[in-house]
Amino acid sequence: MNTYLSIDEVALSQGELYTIVTNKKAKGKKDSLVAIVAGTKTDQVIEHICKIDYKSRCYVKEITLDMANSMKLISKYSFPKAVQVTDRFHV
Repeated sequence: MNTYLSIDEVALSQGELYTIVTNKKAKGKKDSLVAIVAGTKTDQVIEHICKIDYKSRCYVKEITLDMANSMKLISKYSFPKAVQVTDRFHV
């Protein structure tokens, strides 16, 4: 896991929602995917992401997200030392 991550939700072809955490440094290539969680419910996503070693999650300095409150909460509890940055696409 890198120090700069992104978190967002995605809807697949059948309308299923997933929350995806990616490594920004990998730029969509090898080692880009940090976590993919079925659904977007805050508690469930936090529970799954928190299975990642706490020390590794504290290593994250910055996480890019949209302005959804659920993503802000997930980021806050899952990556406690990371600064939250709003994705410029969503501004």
